[in-house]
Amino acid sequence: MPETYTYKVRDRAGNLLTGQLMADSERLVLERLREMGMTPIEVGRANRGLNMEINLRPGHVKLKHLAVFSRQFATMVNSGLPILRALAILAEQTESRELKKILTQVRLDVEQGASLSAAMAKHPKAFSDLYTSMVKSGETGGVLDAVLLRLAAQLEREVELRRKIRSAMTYPVVVVVLVSLILAAMLLFIVPQFEQIYASLGSELPLPTRLLLGVSKAVRTYWYLVLAGGAAGWFLFRRYARTDPGRAQVDAAKLRIPIFGPLFHKTALARFSNTLGMLLRSGVPILQALDIVAETVNNRTISKAVADVQSSVREGESIAKPLGKHAVFPPMVVQMLAVGEETGQVDAMLEKVATFYEQEVEASVDALTSLIEPLLIAIIGGAVGAAVIALYMPMFNIINLIQ
Repeated sequence: MPETYTYKVRDRAGNLLTGQLMADSERLVLERLREMGMTPIEVGRANRGLNMEINLRPGHVKLKHLAVFSRQFATMVNSGLPILRALAILAEQTESRELKKILTQVRLDVEQGASLSAAMAKHPKAFSDLYTSMVKSGETGGVLDAVLLRLAAQLEREVELRRKIRSAMTYPVVVVVLVSLILAAMLLFIVPQFEQIYASLGSELPLPTRLLLGVSKAVRTYWYLVLAGGAAGWFLFRRYARTDPGRAQVDAAKLRIPIFGPLFHKTALARFSNTLGMLLRSGVPILQALDIVAETVNNRTISKAVADVQSSVREGESIAKPLGKHAVFPPMVVQMLAVGEETGQVDAMLEKVATFYEQEVEASVDALTSLIEPLLIAIIGGAVGAAVIALYMPMFNIINLIQ
């Protein structure tokens, strides 16, 4: 099993350099350093004691790190720098320790005769099928730098898209948590005080007050069951959502959610158009491109439609005609694809569709930000106000009861 070795060497100019390499033995490290024209001074196993990285998702690399790597790699390849040298430099410069390990291993595989795409394909958690297919097409066509620039642009758009969606979702999540904490505090600490007061009055309480007192007593008595039930429900939902039927139902429901459903729909269409257009522009065969899109679009409803289109295309049909049979694709997308097929510019049309829906997503996020704030304020006021009214309804009769 390869291990990490640290080294100290002098290059041909006499400069002292240090770094790390992954290899099966110290002898192989020395051989590689000499092949690189270095003079080894010191080589040893890396000290993994205090420097061990705790990684909850081994093999995964953040998209922003991958985007930076792709753009830098494209620049180096375009400048005529050998791939092995470029990988070594990028492995040293990257901020991601996980990406550093992966690039070191990719470099070793390329040194041993593997193609760049094959070496990357060994790390599917870092380099997706889309990424490796694009790199393979770039290697085959001799345009690796151009393909890497397209990948960098695609990854940067994906990072920005996720950031916008996350910003739209953060505010409502924070508000829901805040409302839950306020209601929990009322049920646990405030309502019991009123319960003692009302018990001494000896009068029948209004229905809303009785319901609120009953919920408060249940939460205080069976709080552990409430927490356990919530945790179990979340765990079962997540587990079900990982199954094929569950994922299909969850993805279909996401497209129908009020307010947020259109945003998820436009995001998925933008990702579909962008990915398919980029693959076709890079020379990836249509059937392979559709297969990759079905895996990377991140919505099973759209993935199923793409799979149906792939089957139709395999039988000789166009893309637009079978796509029009699925309601998840708006007529505008189908018409744009039909025009692209007639003019031989499907990739250009897909790029226009992707640009349109990216702008729609941006506009939707801005609109949601403006809409959600007053909506959630109304929800907070309604929830807390209803609880307060339920508590104070008996107060209207207290004077009569005392008299």
